[in-house]
Amino acid sequence: MPILPLVLLLLLTYGCASNDDEDLDATELAYYTEAQTSLRTSNYSVAVDRLQLLESKFPFGRYAKQAQLEIIYAYYKSAQPEAARSAADRFIRLNPQHPNVDYAYYLKGVTSFDQDKGILSRFIPIDPSTRDPGAARDSFDDFSELLRRFPNSEYAPDAQNRMKYLRNLLAATEVHVADYYIRRGAYVAAANRGRYVLENFQGAAAVPDALAVMVEAYQRLEMTELANQTLLVLVTNFPEHESLDEGGNFKPGIGAKGNQRRWLQILTLGLLG
Repeated sequence: MPILPLVLLLLLTYGCASNDDEDLDATELAYYTEAQTSLRTSNYSVAVDRLQLLESKFPFGRYAKQAQLEIIYAYYKSAQPEAARSAADRFIRLNPQHPNVDYAYYLKGVTSFDQDKGILSRFIPIDPSTRDPGAARDSFDDFSELLRRFPNSEYAPDAQNRMKYLRNLLAATEVHVADYYIRRGAYVAAANRGRYVLENFQGAAAVPDALAVMVEAYQRLEMTELANQTLLVLVTNFPEHESLDEGGNFKPGIGAKGNQRRWLQILTLGLLG
């Protein structure tokens, strides 16, 4: 007879444990569902909150890894770029073999890509090549890493297009700096900046302007041979550049000015369509 109470106790304990598990499953699903609803309705602050709760309360639950991935996007869309990049780094570190880890690399790059776009730049045409290029360099590096690791990723084509834009932007920034050095009489530094563009941003729209800066810098340094060699490259490849007259003679003082007039074209290169 003493066995019967023990059996009843075990059945009750099992029943309570089962109910607790079901309650936990229901709560986890509720958090995840609410987060998904918030993402679909663009209520990103609520999505962040629910995803944070989901991961903290159920770190080993069935939705934990998905929450870690989706919170990157939620941070990005809620204008928290540093949190988004940190979350992306964390996901990549913890889940290097995850089938969607390429998405984390992509979002990390997109976050940096959009990071320096302020409210004013949406309405006022501000040349982005005159701003601090730190975020642009980070984005370029992030997309490069994505393409290196996952060349066949579904996000690779968009990453390549964004890299074309970034390459032109970074090249234009270097030309602006070189032009600043020309105006300050730092001709060696100006020539080095121009050469950096030639060596690292082949095909960029600012390449002819970089050549023009180099020609002017070498002429002012009285380095005639280097000036003539660079001028020959400019005349041969870009005979219509505005630093050249009809006879192919060099007109100093152009430099980044031509680049400034072309920055709108640079902005859309590779992104239209």
